[in-house]
Amino acid sequence: MKKIAVPVANNSLSTHFGHAEHFMIFSTENGQITGHETHSPPPHQPGTYPRWLASLGVTDIIAGGMGQRAIDIFLQNRINVYTGVNVATPEELVLQLLNGTLAAGVNLCDH
Repeated sequence: MKKIAVPVANNSLSTHFGHAEHFMIFSTENGQITGHETHSPPPHQPGTYPRWLASLGVTDIIAGGMGQRAIDIFLQNRINVYTGVNVATPEELVLQLLNGTLAAGVNLCDH
């Protein structure tokens, strides 16, 4: 089972996870989405979001871009990080990850 988090702004992937209006967290099993929850993030401070998402049991994060410190904290918490992802709906991105077609690329954040 995976729990995949997607930062959302205007009902699509937020290009920088630190600027997300909310996070959608999808529960998956056997390559299928089994449910999702929407969570409002805590106030944004460096390192807060990765620790908060880890406390929610997230196993993977899909983002357009994020800072290196956040990436490092996710990896320390054994959370897979996919950055440089093109904007799409959260469900489309999760399905792409599950079926192996998610096109991660260059991290869109340079800090």
